[in-house]
Amino acid sequence: MKTVKVGIIGLGSWGECHLEAFRSLPQAEVTAICDTRQDRLDELGDKYGVLHRYTQYEELLARPDIDLVSIVTYEKHHLEPTLFALRSGKHVFVEKPVSTSLLEAEEMARTAAEYNRHIIPGHLLRFDPKYAAIHQSIQTGEIGNPISMHLKRSRQKSLYATYRRTHTVYELMVHDLDLAIWYAGSRVKTVRAYGRGESPAEAPEVLWACLEFANGCLAMLHSNWMTPDEAGIAIADSAEVIGDKGTAHFETSLSGLQIWNAAGRQSPDTAIHAKLLNQTVGSLREQFMYICHCLAAGESPAYVSFEDAIHGVAVADAIVKSCRTGQEVQL
Repeated sequence: MKTVKVGIIGLGSWGECHLEAFRSLPQAEVTAICDTRQDRLDELGDKYGVLHRYTQYEELLARPDIDLVSIVTYEKHHLEPTLFALRSGKHVFVEKPVSTSLLEAEEMARTAAEYNRHIIPGHLLRFDPKYAAIHQSIQTGEIGNPISMHLKRSRQKSLYATYRRTHTVYELMVHDLDLAIWYAGSRVKTVRAYGRGESPAEAPEVLWACLEFANGCLAMLHSNWMTPDEAGIAIADSAEVIGDKGTAHFETSLSGLQIWNAAGRQSPDTAIHAKLLNQTVGSLREQFMYICHCLAAGESPAYVSFEDAIHGVAVADAIVKSCRTGQEVQL
């Protein structure tokens, strides 16, 4: 099978995870990396053996040997490198949120169609076995058609200082927006949202959103940056989907790995991106394996949907508006 040659733009902590995951795949080769910080380029280029390093994404995208570009810049800086890559004949993977602007997301889709390239959103949790099993239970009729769902996502308080740069719906709730849209198999028609917190920042530490779908399904989404760091729980998430024939449910903070020692309790993530026998494992790797397999085989990566991503941005915009106005918003 053809080897997919990959370029990565943006080498923050999550960009390094991309680099590790792609390098672990037999069907992928990380050909070039890009970051505006030369010291970071040299650090990761030396660490992972990537020879071709650029501080300007235009130079990386001028290479004719790159098949797929992974955009891992700040969310508000996704548009220009994405459009440039598509116009350069590259397929593009865009991290979530694909944009904080609906107009930008739509422009990405139009450009991909114009240049006949795939644009693939970072719908990571579709590759997490727990969340994927819920979707499968809906598709097979095991729990029937969804009537209501509750999706919760909680992160440590110290992370808020970094991620307060963007409204909580784009940084944290974006995952559950995609899951709700995926599970419901419908489009949102009304939104009512509430933001609460101690900080005067635009991004609330606690965010609730009630979504009503066109097919009648209700979804209650709850995201917060309020887990005390001292609790040692990096990820405290839960999902419950009630269908007309059954219910699917899980909760992560009690069922995942816990380490107890003199330093206290720690609950490290083992599902998204981890190491086993010096090998990268987890949903991030599974996502990239699927994408590279599709591209190498000349198939469309249809398991993830950029149309769903665009709708997710529209719903996110409505959530921000509802928080600001205190009113229900219709889409």
